[in-house]
Amino acid sequence: MNQVHNIVLVIFLLFFGACSAKNQNTEEPPADPPSLETSYTAEDATEAFESFNNHFYDHGAKLYYATTDGVEIGSIWTQAIFWDIVMDAYQRTGDPGYLQMIHDIYEGGFNEYDGYNWENKEEWFIYDDIMWWVIALARAHTITGEEKYLDLSITGFDRVWRDSYDPENGGMYWSFDHSGKNACINYPTVIAAMRLYHITGESVYLDKAKKIYSWARENLFQEATGRVADHKVGEDPPGFEDYTYNQGTAIGAAVMLYNETNEQSYLDDANLAADYARDEMSDSSGILPAEGDWNEQGVLKAIFVRYMDMLIEDAEQDQYLSWLQKNATTAWRNRDKTRTLMYRDYSVPCPDGKIQSYEASSAVGFMQVILPPSDSSHSYYGLIKK
Repeated sequence: MNQVHNIVLVIFLLFFGACSAKNQNTEEPPADPPSLETSYTAEDATEAFESFNNHFYDHGAKLYYATTDGVEIGSIWTQAIFWDIVMDAYQRTGDPGYLQMIHDIYEGGFNEYDGYNWENKEEWFIYDDIMWWVIALARAHTITGEEKYLDLSITGFDRVWRDSYDPENGGMYWSFDHSGKNACINYPTVIAAMRLYHITGESVYLDKAKKIYSWARENLFQEATGRVADHKVGEDPPGFEDYTYNQGTAIGAAVMLYNETNEQSYLDDANLAADYARDEMSDSSGILPAEGDWNEQGVLKAIFVRYMDMLIEDAEQDQYLSWLQKNATTAWRNRDKTRTLMYRDYSVPCPDGKIQSYEASSAVGFMQVILPPSDSSHSYYGLIKK
């Protein structure tokens, strides 16, 4: 009897132990804390910027090449965007070498573009090309205090306003032949006007900014979704083509007006435009579109991220920070580790052959303005970026 009892007890213990082991194995293992080792760091941001310069910056011309071949200088308007990235790097690090680059690139543009002669229609043939430089020149003045930068920013703005603004129907024309009114001139005009207003205190700039923003909101902004149209031609309906820089400049224009007026509607517009870029333009993983199939559109996300950073820092909308960090981290993980160059499509490895400065620039811009996850307890900048 005792023997039978012992056998039953053994069987029971074995069965109980097996069930316990099975139950333990089906429990979800504890989640590992997010690893910061594979995210980019402030040091990586500097390395990315240095590598971009090593492969694209022409020290003789003091401007950037179009491709890694180093044969031709890149297009006129993208040089202003690259100049902005240099200013980002300087504001992030305080490196005096980057401050010198700000002055050098100004000289490069002066020599290449007829001394910033805004009336030269061979150098300048669309209004937004001028306006990107107007924005960058105003910012260069804010950083350096150099009056020549401000003087040229003002004369460039006045030249565009003189011939681009439509006093009868409102809005800014994109091309010299007045073929249409595009987002890429209207929202940057608001940004330029606000920069000049903050520098000079002249209310005429604020009035112009409000006027153009109002026209753009009525004609280029989809109030229900935050989607920004690319253009409006005559009486035709708006032409909706999703580009990150149009979303970005709409955001920047709205944030700058919100900061000045404290009118909630501007911030609501900025958030709606940012939500559209995140929720509708990004892929299922939240990665922004790979713009720029061998054209200048590769630079567009560098513009987008600058004004998203303004939304985060100046308007305190940090709900977008982790999304932008993910984009930068993904691009950095997929860099060409031999050249430390990144690509327009953040979700795939950077090609190891010839690439453009346009498509290599945007992730570099991301890393200069968007805090790495490990540094999110403080701000990059000691200077106000308005």
